[in-house]
Amino acid sequence: MRILHILDHSIPLHSGYTFRTAAILREQRALGWETFHLTSPKQGSTANAVEDVDGLRFYRCPVPPAGPAGINELRLMRATEARLEALVRELKPDVLHAHSPVLNAIPAIRVGKRLGIPVVYEIRAFWEDAAVDHGTTAEGSLRYRATRAMETWAIKRAGHVFTICEGLRRDIIGRGLPESKVTVIPNAVDVEGFQLSGEPDAALKQKLGLDGKTVLGFVGSFYAYEGLDLLLDAFPGLLASRPELRVLLVGGGPQDANLKAQAERLGVADKVIFTGRVPHASVSLYYDLIDLLIYPRHSMRLTELVTPLKPLEAMAQGHLFVASDVGGHQELIRDGETGRLFAAGNPGALVAAVNDMLDHREKWPAMRAAGRRFVEDVRNWKNSVANYRKVYDQLLGSRPA
Repeated sequence: MRILHILDHSIPLHSGYTFRTAAILREQRALGWETFHLTSPKQGSTANAVEDVDGLRFYRCPVPPAGPAGINELRLMRATEARLEALVRELKPDVLHAHSPVLNAIPAIRVGKRLGIPVVYEIRAFWEDAAVDHGTTAEGSLRYRATRAMETWAIKRAGHVFTICEGLRRDIIGRGLPESKVTVIPNAVDVEGFQLSGEPDAALKQKLGLDGKTVLGFVGSFYAYEGLDLLLDAFPGLLASRPELRVLLVGGGPQDANLKAQAERLGVADKVIFTGRVPHASVSLYYDLIDLLIYPRHSMRLTELVTPLKPLEAMAQGHLFVASDVGGHQELIRDGETGRLFAAGNPGALVAAVNDMLDHREKWPAMRAAGRRFVEDVRNWKNSVANYRKVYDQLLGSRPA
């Protein structure tokens, strides 16, 4: 079976999107399928039209000149469609597998229809919801309604729709798609790729001023929906009874400056460590410094519908965490067994959950073991990727000879 994936962006860029993609591609290849990979112009300009990264070959799109909103998206889709059609004629795939956003799905549907190739569309989040968090539109605005209409147009014309979680599946079915045409490919982890957490690096711990401290932490991109402002709001209340606490924020992103200003305003800047972005190879060293990870996502459509990778990666490494009870977290986390949930948007509830975890360290070994079992037995890529086979086979079986 020959599958041509159409992607927003890919490795060597680092994001949850690229890591999920690479895991899926490797597992599909382990099943004996041939995979080919086209990235949209949003990959950015590259030195070569074809790049090999970590054993995977990616075909790149030329980047068109930027334009105003609306025109820019049309240019992106036209560039993707032209490159895709040329690749399809060259590679002769059996299936076109477009991954969100819809700017990839529409070119795939158009090319698939012209050349008689079945198209599947995999939705990891809706474009309109991501735009709300990024601040480029507001829920219910004209742009929001237009992008939502584009997504709905695409899902109704794809041969099948994949998505990452039950929340998104319910939303897609609510747009008029039969249940039989929607399949969940759950987020998962490559368990063998994650080692259990080790002892903290003494030199790094000293460098960051964390000797003798209990560390609450977050590792990732600082988007508004991650709720790191809530963690900082809760921090003074935690410090009142636990002066040994420190917050370690590893990464960067759109909220970086706002969070630093908030820490100053709250009078805790000397107890909140911002490392900036760190090399991917060093990330595990920073994880090992953290006693308790905090995932305080705010409640909004994006977080209620979409399951994140971070809690699964934490479980694979034997890390403990406290997380808000948004829908995406509830789908992954068994409260009190594999992690601890608190009421989203409530600093007092976060304080209580953290204190409860720190007061009952005797429960930590059992929680670590339960989390690791969950990803080993349920949320691994072998189990998730196996769900593609039936759909691919059905589409190819119904294809005209």
